[in-house]
Amino acid sequence: MAVRIVATAFGGPEVLSVVDAEVAPPGPGRVLVEARAIGVNPIDHKLYSGAFGSDPARLPLPVGNELAGVVTAVGEGATGKAGPISVGDEVVVHPAPGASASEVDVPASSVVPKPAGLSWEVASGLLLAGGTAVHQLSLLGDVAGLTVLVHGASGAVGVLAAQLAVAAGARVVGTAGESRHERLRGLGVVPVSYGDGLLERVRAAAPDGVTGVIDTVGTDEAIDVSLALVAPERITSAAAFHRASDGIRLVGGGPDADPGTEVRAAAWERLLPAAAAGRLELPIARTFPLAEAAAAHRLLSEGHPGGKLVLLP
Repeated sequence: MAVRIVATAFGGPEVLSVVDAEVAPPGPGRVLVEARAIGVNPIDHKLYSGAFGSDPARLPLPVGNELAGVVTAVGEGATGKAGPISVGDEVVVHPAPGASASEVDVPASSVVPKPAGLSWEVASGLLLAGGTAVHQLSLLGDVAGLTVLVHGASGAVGVLAAQLAVAAGARVVGTAGESRHERLRGLGVVPVSYGDGLLERVRAAAPDGVTGVIDTVGTDEAIDVSLALVAPERITSAAAFHRASDGIRLVGGGPDADPGTEVRAAAWERLLPAAAAGRLELPIARTFPLAEAAAAHRLLSEGHPGGKLVLLP
């Protein structure tokens, strides 16, 4: 018997419920994974909010899409991205529909090995945000010696994108609240506060100009400032879908967006070893018991938590 988080209606975190569910043996090409930690992401709420459709036939709707855990059963022919999977393997899983559960049946194709030196919490929250960061950075090409502006540089996607850009040889300017500035400096990022006067602050921080933008927040302020600095095709955004007509490069699952399927699917090979070796940090803002998933989703929906939120079964 597994514990699962499901949405019993479409709406806000109040529609989330904790239920018990039978766990059947995995079918061909699938595995069972006992969760040790589960990543919480904005897309989780978008799916049960009704933003992508509210067909009642989809209810109750399982919630979540990434986790880290231990393999408990293996179906026939179950082979992951790194090879055969065995019971007892420590793994990271993404995509993992319905990941907010104590045990999950997932396709073997979504399973990769968890490095021994990586915490469960970081492993569970790295691939979705990290895949987006890798994708966005890839669209800017070779950034060595260039200046990149990252909007939302202290959020889960932004902080990873900023670090990856620094590692690639870029000078990175990142927008964030004042309380996050010291941490960003420690990661090699030049922080600037968002709000009135942002364009002037960015220009002062990047006197030689900006050559590319990674936007993770999607605000009009972020896009307007970016368009004042670079051509639209030098702006990548994972959030500003309402600004598609400006010609910026949208990524993800939204309308007119580049899904980056191949880049994201391969991102684990870059992200997991770097995180395990301490070359890439994913701040964990807070952990919640699995049964308190609604509280985690509420915190995420209320604003910037300052890092990743993780559920612990």
